Amino acid sequence: MSGDMTVLSHRRNTKLQRSLVVALLCLVTLLFWPLRCHDGWCDVFEPSTPLPAVTPPKRLDRELVVAKQRHEDTAWIGKYLPNWASSIYVVDDPRAQLTVPANKGREAMVYLTYLIDRYDTLPDTAIFLHASRFQWHNDNPDYDGLLSLRNLSFSHIQEEGYVNLRCVWVLGCPVEIRPAMDAFAAAIRDPAADQEVTTKDIFKGAFEELFPDVPVPEEVGVPCCSQFAVTKETIQQRPREDYIRFRNWLVETQLSDSLSGRVLEYSWHIIFGKEALHCPSASHCYCKLYGLCDLTCTESDCDGRYVLPPFASLPSGWPRLGWKGEERHFESPLM
Repeated sequence: MSGDMTVLSHRRNTKLQRSLVVALLCLVTLLFWPLRCHDGWCDVFEPSTPLPAVTPPKRLDRELVVAKQRHEDTAWIGKYLPNWASSIYVVDDPRAQLTVPANKGREAMVYLTYLIDRYDTLPDTAIFLHASRFQWHNDNPDYDGLLSLRNLSFSHIQEEGYVNLRCVWVLGCPVEIRPAMDAFAAAIRDPAADQEVTTKDIFKGAFEELFPDVPVPEEVGVPCCSQFAVTKETIQQRPREDYIRFRNWLVETQLSDSLSGRVLEYSWHIIFGKEALHCPSASHCYCKLYGLCDLTCTESDCDGRYVLPPFASLPSGWPRLGWKGEERHFESPLM
C-alpha cells in the first residue's frame, strides 16, 4: 500500500514539473518577444524581413503561343504579362524545352505544333504571335505588341472565334491573292524574265494540296502578318488530324521556308472557319477588339493608328527615337 502511494506521489510530482516547465517557457517567450505598445494596448511587431512575394497564378483562360529564334528576346512577356500563360517555341534550338520537328515554314511550324500537342488541353483563347515586342507590323503607332495584347477584348474574341491582331487594311486587304488569275499569269510568264516566284504564283496549287475537298476561292484577303487569336471551340471544330496533315504538308512541300510560311499566313483564317475574303471594317475592328472607337478609316489609314514604316527593321532606340534619331512621344512602357 505504501509502495502504491509512493508511485502516485512520484507521478503527481512529474506532472507538476512538466506544467512548471511549460509555464516558464511561455513566460520567457512573452518577455523576449518584441512588442509595440500604445494607449495601453500591445501588439506583436511584424517581422522586419518581408515575406517572400507570392507569384500570381497563371491565367488558365488565355495563353500566348510564341515563335522564337534563339537570338530573339522574349523577356518582355514575363515582365509585363507575368500571369499570362505562354508557350515559347525556339525553332532553331533542338534542345529547347519547346521546339519544332523541323525549322521550316517560319511561325507556321510553331503554330501547328502547338495545335497538335495541346489539342486536348487548350486554353479558352490562344494568342499566336512573333517573339519580338517591337515589330513593323504591330498595329499601333509604336509598333508595340505589348500595347496590342494589353488592350485585347477577350469577349470579342470569344464572339468571333478567330480575330486577326491587325485591323488596318494596309497589306492583305481588300484583296491580296486571286489564285486562279495569279497562277495563270505565272504560267504564261516568260521564263527568260527570271522573276522571283511569289506567294501569288503558287497559292492555287498549295491551296489544292491543303484543302483538297474545298473549291479554290476566287479571291483571298486578310490583314497580314500571321498574328491572331483563336478560341478553343474554334480550334476544335477541326479534328487534330487536320493539323497533323497541314504540318506534314509543311515538312514535305518543295516550297521554300518563306513561301510555305506565306501560304499558311493567308490560310489561317480559312482554317478557322472564316470566308476566304475576310477583311472586317477597320474602324469596327479597332472598336470591338481594342476599344478604340470613333476612328475615321480609309483603306490605307485610321487616324494615324498605323503607318506603314519605310523599313522592316525599326531604328535603334525605338520607341524613344524615331527614324531620323529624333525624340518621339510614345505610349509604350519600357523596362
